[in-house]
This record gives sequence, structure tokens and C-alpha cells, in this order.
Amino acid sequence: MTQREIVLREKLLKGLHISYNRLIEEKQKENGALFFSKEGKIVKVNACNIEKVNP
Repeated sequence: MTQREIVLREKLLKGLHISYNRLIEEKQKENGALFFSKEGKIVKVNACNIEKVNP
């Protein structure tokens, strides 16, 4: 990878972490749930059980 690609990748990952953390915060305020796919099955997870990601 070139230096430019590495910088772009780091920025994209940081942006994804920020947006994921905001989603978690919002769902926790609403006492809501998130749905994920695990091994081809839909899984419901309460937002209070999810930890934030460190960028």
C-alpha cells in the first residue's frame, strides 16, 4: 500500500468507529436494540449490552 492509501484507510476506519459509537449512544439513550447477522441468523442485541469501539 502506498502512504496515501494508508492515510485514507486510517481516516475511513476512524470515521466508521465514530459513526458506530454514535449509533450505540443513540440506541442506549432510547433503550433500543440492534440487529446483527451471526452465522446466517438474525440476532437481536440490546444496546445496553454493547460496548463502544476505541478508534
